[in-house]
Amino acid sequence: MAKVHPNMVPRPVSAVAERAEEAPTTLTVWRKSLLFDCKGFTVFDAKGNLAYRVDSYASETGDEVVLMDAAGRPAFTVRRKRFSLQGDQWLVFPGEETRRPVYAVRRSGRGKTMAHVTACSGGASPSPSYEVEGSYARRCCVMYDAERRAVAEVRPKEVVGTDVFRLVVQPGVGVSLAMAVVVALEQMFARPSLLRSWST
Repeated sequence: MAKVHPNMVPRPVSAVAERAEEAPTTLTVWRKSLLFDCKGFTVFDAKGNLAYRVDSYASETGDEVVLMDAAGRPAFTVRRKRFSLQGDQWLVFPGEETRRPVYAVRRSGRGKTMAHVTACSGGASPSPSYEVEGSYARRCCVMYDAERRAVAEVRPKEVVGTDVFRLVVQPGVGVSLAMAVVVALEQMFARPSLLRSWST
């Protein structure tokens, strides 16, 4: 099997590209927690350093996932909104706050679009909204902005199957936000999903 994690030393979140840079940010996402007997994601940057992680302990409802940076600080909390008129929907909150979401990720059944990522109201300047097209099950999907520019892309990683894949994020897009969208897509489209009966 190909090597998934060349380096295991955590780096501060400032080391992960969060601002516009010349080149896209490429992450390797491993559908596995580093903790014993725990489900989750382990995410590495292009140099093999730990960038993000998701560790989901036993959960009765499977309704909340916290995306953490390499040091274990919460970047986003992704929580399912039950009984929504818009259908299957996951809200993205900054850090560990769960009162004011910044984005809503909603499943779509129309055409090529598999999900809508909509900015929640509030704030002086409105945040952009996105559409996701493709197939998360095949780890082949693209997130587009309102001008139809590809801003983030999930790509399969050669040889290692669907449990390891790449996330490529273009300059100017928050890498943490793109990773939070991946966590929401995992809950919506993976069978079995990250929190619900995911065998290791």
